[in-house]
Amino acid sequence: MSHSQTATIIPAAGSGERLGIGIPKALVEIDGITLIERAVANLAPMSETIVIAAPIGFEESFQSIFRGTSHFSQMHIVAGGATRSQSVANALAALPKRIKYVLIHDAARAFAPLALAENVVSQLLAGDQAVIPALDVVDTIKVVDNQGYVLSTPERDSLRAVQTPQGFTLDTILAAHSLGDDATDDAALVSKLGIPVKVIAGDIRARKITTLDDLAWARELAGQR
Repeated sequence: MSHSQTATIIPAAGSGERLGIGIPKALVEIDGITLIERAVANLAPMSETIVIAAPIGFEESFQSIFRGTSHFSQMHIVAGGATRSQSVANALAALPKRIKYVLIHDAARAFAPLALAENVVSQLLAGDQAVIPALDVVDTIKVVDNQGYVLSTPERDSLRAVQTPQGFTLDTILAAHSLGDDATDDAALVSKLGIPVKVIAGDIRARKITTLDDLAWARELAGQR
């Protein structure tokens, strides 16, 4: 599939605090390859431009990882913000004017396969303005109050566990971020505009690496390749 006029943004300013590793999460290595390298390698074939929002003070570290690689000519490294939304906004400001479609992808979902990004972009090309991959929820979910008591039990059939890469037309995601709000994912900002968000099938390999258990899973997956 052509990657013309499609950009990938990777907000990679997360601290990795829950992993207890003392370095930005995107710089964690699995089999000698950092999460940010894996994320870029998987999505680069879909991307004319790749913009990484790095932790402040680590911009040169990220540059040095990719300098001399085949992806370097596609890349821009910008300083991330205090929140995920601020990091994405900083990256959006660095996009070339010719871009029409934007994939926004968590560095922590480093094993998300290229096919997942292809499916997201295909849906954008079919006319949707916002597309997100997601998995069915298999556990029963409870809504609880601040004291830990159950308030309600949502119907599982209507729930989805959302992943990345999430895809948007450029105009849509720029409008969403112009609201100045914060959110844990970009689709939530788009929904505030009243724009429909299309959900497509996700992929178990797009699991977010947040805890030590996630890291163990990722190392096992890498060993199978």
